[in-house]
This record gives sequence, C-alpha cells and structure tokens, in this order.
Amino acid sequence: MIDLHRTLAHLHQTQTSISLSTTDLCFLLALRTRADRESLASFEEEILIDVFLQICELTEPGAENPRKRATHAIQRLRDQRFLARVDGAGFVRAGEYAMTRLAAAIVDFFLAEEALTRESLTLLTKTLLSHLAALKKAANQATQPEDWKREIIEPLRITVGDLVGGIERRQRGLDAQQEEIRERIGTLLKRDWFAAVDTCEQLLEDTTTTLRELNEVLLQDTSHLQALLQDIEQLAADANAPEAEAATRHVMEQVDRVAAWGTARQRTWSEYYQYVQSYLRNVVRLDPNRAVSQRLRDQLATFLAQPFGLVVADAPSIRLLRELEAHVERPPVTRPRQDREPPLEELPADSLPMALESHVRHALAEGARSLAEVLARVLPHVPPEERFRATGRVAALVSTEARVQAPHERTWTLVPGQLVVEDWSLQVPRSSS
Repeated sequence: MIDLHRTLAHLHQTQTSISLSTTDLCFLLALRTRADRESLASFEEEILIDVFLQICELTEPGAENPRKRATHAIQRLRDQRFLARVDGAGFVRAGEYAMTRLAAAIVDFFLAEEALTRESLTLLTKTLLSHLAALKKAANQATQPEDWKREIIEPLRITVGDLVGGIERRQRGLDAQQEEIRERIGTLLKRDWFAAVDTCEQLLEDTTTTLRELNEVLLQDTSHLQALLQDIEQLAADANAPEAEAATRHVMEQVDRVAAWGTARQRTWSEYYQYVQSYLRNVVRLDPNRAVSQRLRDQLATFLAQPFGLVVADAPSIRLLRELEAHVERPPVTRPRQDREPPLEELPADSLPMALESHVRHALAEGARSLAEVLARVLPHVPPEERFRATGRVAALVSTEARVQAPHERTWTLVPGQLVVEDWSLQVPRSSS
C-alpha cells in the first residue's frame, strides 16, 4: 500500500509541480504517435529534435533558434519526469530517451477514446470471473507459502488488478463523455432552441440506455465477483496467509468501488435527465413569446439566402356614421368635509390619589393599627361613589407604609360605605410613626 502521508511530505519538501505548454504537450503526443507507427521502444536525441522542430513549425511558426528551443524543451521534460534517459553513455555522446509513465498517462488521456460500453464491460467482467475462478481453484490446492505467492497473490495484484483498473479507466472515459454531452446539450439549447429539442432528447435517451445497460451488467456480475473473492479470502484465512487476505480485500474494495460508481452515475444522470426534460417541456414548448421571437430570429438569420418581405394593401379605413348623442356630464358625488376628531374636553386633575396618600399616612401616625381602622378614618373623606375604588388604593398604600400581619383565619370587618373587607394587623415602623 502507498504511504500517503510520506508521499505528500515528499512532494511538499521537493516542491514538485508540473508545467506543460501547448508545444510541449503536442511534442509528447507526436512522440507517442511516431513510436506507435515505427514500433520504437526509445528515441534517439536526433529523433527528439526532429520531432520538436516539426511541432514548433506548426505551433510557433517563425520562432527563433528552434534547435536551442528543442534542447531546452527536452531538458525541461526530463526535469519534470516526462522523459527518461535509458542509455548508459552519460555526457559522452547523444543518448536515447523514453517516455515515462507520467507522460504516457497524459498522452493516453488525450489520445485514447476508451469509454465504457456494454460490450467492453461484459468482456472485462467475464474475463475477471474466469480468472477468479482459476484463482479459487489454485487456492484450494495451495499448500506452501510459495504456492500462495506465485499462484494467488501475484495474479491478484497484477492480472486481476489490471482488469479492474481497465474497468475504472473506461469509467473515467465515460464520465468525460457524459460531461461532453452535457456541455453539448447546453450549447445546443443556447444556440438553436427549437431545432435542438430532438437532438437533446436523442442524446439523453442514448446515454440513459447506456447507463442502464451498464448498471444491469454491474449488478449481475459484481455479486459473482464478490462471492468468488470472499471464497478466496476464506481459504487464505484458513491457510494462515495474511498477505493473500490483504490482496483479496484490496480487489474486493476495487470491485465495490466499480459497483458504487454505476449506482451513483445512474442516480446523477436520472436527476439531470428529469431536469432537462422538465426544461424542454415547460420552457421550450410552452412559451409562445419565445417561440415567436425564435422563429423571427431564424428567419432573420436566413434572410440573405431566402429574402422575404411583408405585403399589405393600402385601403382606407371604413367610415361608420353614427347618431349624435348628447352626453351630460354629471358632477361627482361628494360630501361636505367635517372634522372627524371630536373636540377635547378639559377635565380637572384627579386629586384623589394624593389626598388618599396623605390621609393614610395621617391615620397611621394617629395610631391606626389595622386596615379597618385606617379605612374608618380615610373613607369619610372620600365621595360615596369613589369609596369602592378608594378601598383598593388604601390597601395598596397601607402595604407600602406598614408591615402587614395577616393570620391564617382573617376576620371580615364592616367599614364606611357599606363595604366589608378582610382585616389586616399593621406594624408601623418607628420612622413612619
């Protein structure tokens, strides 16, 4: 397993970066094409310079010192590990160079058109099933650690790993193809609304069918693959072969990732399919204003090829003689303005609260020690119609001026004004008395 933290630390420590210009990328693509055409395993320095000169002539015509630029480009690609020197002559003579895995991966991304199809996926999964069945048979017969290493572990890591890697590589190609289809649909809808409807629907249907077929193959074959891998893992555990167990679990994780990819892509494309269909149905087909403007835009675009014009008849308007009617303008209905706010009345200030406070303090000072005694001295100074309200105010004032002591069973006492109140015992502080 790759130590991720160590790799990240090394990249950060060495400040590794990749920088490829358009000329450099075209140079690598041309090298790969020439190697395939002439079956070259490596390139002599003169071949590299010759290929670079041809690419420079195409991408940067008229550039100065092309051979010097070729030398710098070769060195730059060597520094970034795109080219590796494979001869042992050192600096004595011109050497031979080969493309590294990094360069091959970048070139394959631009050259290879591998996209996952039902046929390729079926072929890869069936091949993988046959290899795993053979590995299970070999695991049943393995007795020595060397047998496990030679017959099971190495094939799991190399052959089976390459097959699963081939599926994943084609999955990435299909992802790029789907992204290209989405961009194409967006461009078609922006450029030519109505003419793009049929094309967009056809692209959607084709991609949906492809994903559905792939998902059916994955659901059918991944269960068989996982069953075979679990059997091999169990045999490795029984034989006490931890390295074989680890290799089997790694392949199982790859197979799980392949199956999860199919489910995720099916769900994502289904959401995109519904969105585009809803857009075509609700916006494109049911928008008459946009329909008229789009047809007018199409006609204007083809005006020079097929000129058109508008022909009208210059006829006078029809005169209709009607009887003259006298219209009497009636005055609008109004009502006289009036002041909606009633006039304010001047009322005398209510002096009862201040008088009550004075009478209560005077009664407490004269020795009243219960609520009934205070009311008996205060209510005679209050008008009869105000005595009920004044009783509540007196009780509130008494509670603030004296300490109230109320037993559990309080007596009801008659006070002036034909009122009956629950009596309180009062304890007046010295300062108040």
